[in-house]
Amino acid sequence: MSILVCGSLAFDTIMTFEGRFAEQILPSQLHILNVSFLVPGLRREYGGCAGNIAYGLRQLGAQAVPLAMLGNDGQDYLARLKALGVDTQHVGSSTDCYTAQAMIMTDRDNNQITAFHPGAMSQAHDNPVPARADITLGIISPDGREAMLSHARQLHAAGVPFVFDPGQGLPMFNGEELLQFVELATWVAVNDYEARMLSDRTGLSLESLAERVQGLIVTLGAQGCEIWEAGQKTTVPGLSATDVVDPTGCGDAFRAALLHGLEQGWALQRCAELGNRMGAAKIASRGGQNYLFSV
Repeated sequence: MSILVCGSLAFDTIMTFEGRFAEQILPSQLHILNVSFLVPGLRREYGGCAGNIAYGLRQLGAQAVPLAMLGNDGQDYLARLKALGVDTQHVGSSTDCYTAQAMIMTDRDNNQITAFHPGAMSQAHDNPVPARADITLGIISPDGREAMLSHARQLHAAGVPFVFDPGQGLPMFNGEELLQFVELATWVAVNDYEARMLSDRTGLSLESLAERVQGLIVTLGAQGCEIWEAGQKTTVPGLSATDVVDPTGCGDAFRAALLHGLEQGWALQRCAELGNRMGAAKIASRGGQNYLFSV
């Protein structure tokens, strides 16, 4: 069986700031913000939520099918996905724009500031959900706005259960649109900040939102995660990483484990426990697609 991963493929330029953002930004001067950060460390990685999740699924031996777009500079990325054993037949290519680019700056406390150029991702809605009998599970992760809306409707119409994982794409949608996603989805996965925004924009509590899906997962970083099912909240403790190197892609590693467990028919708590383990393994390596993991 295959898992459809709807989301972005991007190149990540990751910069390391050795100080703390909070020490460089004066709250009283935000209206005239003009700051510069010296970043001695800089590297380029393969990224994007669809790419990171597909990488994690391959680490677990699952078959990932990204539904995503690359730009005219994406040949190396496509070759990498194929080398990993990822099914790339639904990765589209645009000839008139670049692959999506994320510029990520991380400080010594693992706080991040990100600038994102969508590039080919903005055309992802032209790449529809394929009609394939082997696709039994999906995820809507951050992507172009129209792509997220249309792919959610297409997955639901096809009867394919899916996880709604809005991530950094959540602010693109109003309360009515977010509620529509929730109504179409089978599960919702957000971090604690996104959970508050989702609740604020829809006007519904997490408990009320959870009543509309089979499960709602709120990740809490090193503290683990909360699972809402059948009106009950369960806390799944986190795991300490062997080394805290780079948080980039930790959420995607968790989502890969979640999808793997759901595809196997596991209970949601067991899925989350694997997600916490995988997130802890990822944070000990640089980039979103360089860690090694096995169940």
